[in-house]
Amino acid sequence: MSQAYAIILAGGSGTRFWPASRKALPKQLLPLGASRDLTLIAETVQRILPLVPRERILIATGADLVEASRRALPELPSNAFLGEPFARNTAPCIAWAASIVARRDPAAVAMVLPSDHRIADEPRFREIATLALDSARAGAITTIGIEATRPDTGYGYIELGDVVRPGIRRVLRFVEKPDRARAQEYVASGRHVWNGGMFFFRARQMLDEIRRHLPALADGIASIEASAHEGAEREQAVVRSVFEQVPAVSIDVGLMEKLETIHVVPGSFGWSDLGSWESAWDLAEKDAQGNAGNAPFVAVDATNNLLYDLRSGPKRGVMTIVGLHDVCVVQTDDALLVIPRSRSQDVRAVVAELARRGEHDKL
Repeated sequence: MSQAYAIILAGGSGTRFWPASRKALPKQLLPLGASRDLTLIAETVQRILPLVPRERILIATGADLVEASRRALPELPSNAFLGEPFARNTAPCIAWAASIVARRDPAAVAMVLPSDHRIADEPRFREIATLALDSARAGAITTIGIEATRPDTGYGYIELGDVVRPGIRRVLRFVEKPDRARAQEYVASGRHVWNGGMFFFRARQMLDEIRRHLPALADGIASIEASAHEGAEREQAVVRSVFEQVPAVSIDVGLMEKLETIHVVPGSFGWSDLGSWESAWDLAEKDAQGNAGNAPFVAVDATNNLLYDLRSGPKRGVMTIVGLHDVCVVQTDDALLVIPRSRSQDVRAVVAELARRGEHDKL
């Protein structure tokens, strides 16, 4: 059986979880999941270890995040981290990682997973991922579709086609983020699932499809491969040159939406993309008044709040609130955020205003 590799996408600009997340410390490097001790990316790695050993895991991140990612994942070998010199969306980094997987094992299959999602039912997720790997081994690029539980307009959708075999369907089409009326139609139909950005494929097959649909990117990846035989310094120089020139394009738009045949494994495993402080509260363990926090707090006449304390040092004190309802309070060493849960997405406006003021040390 062909060996399985994992490619974990770990870029990010750190805006939706400000002030906890920053450019130098994006969401995946924060303990926002089920564990108060593990970062999201560390949870992602632990989740897949029953399927893929540490030495076959690659972390695709920004060059400026490599050292922070290494600190979060000290158990991974040093050659596991791929530092992209320029952010170019998901197609270039997946193509680069797939070429490295194929270099190590031409017959390998690979799974591409986001680093910053939360999955509650990990055994069920591994069952579905195993089915997707088997589908990829059989020759079909495959994705996982998350069963939609609400008409969410923040996700892309996948329309399901015929059953290929038990648990696996054909993809009829990928659908961009819809308006609410269309999202309601999708959920009511039962024929649509959320696109969680997880892909499974034979490494060589992925490179062949990139050659067919994204030839300029394929040329760049081929030049990186050629330079790998000339030493690490030469390879890094070519990587920088290629990433500086290739256009930014997502793997969905650049490739997946163009494939004639792609399979999907629909499933439900307690998935969340943790898109805001609101979703962090939604998934957190709460007290009898609906309050949640990552450290001890005092809440008087207060309901349905999130209190998140990320200050450093042993004497950081206790967070207290009185008479607040449906609010997120996030404290770091240099910033305090207080925002209604319903306006969690507006954190981006704070980041934009700080940038306008030139307060880049806060970003």
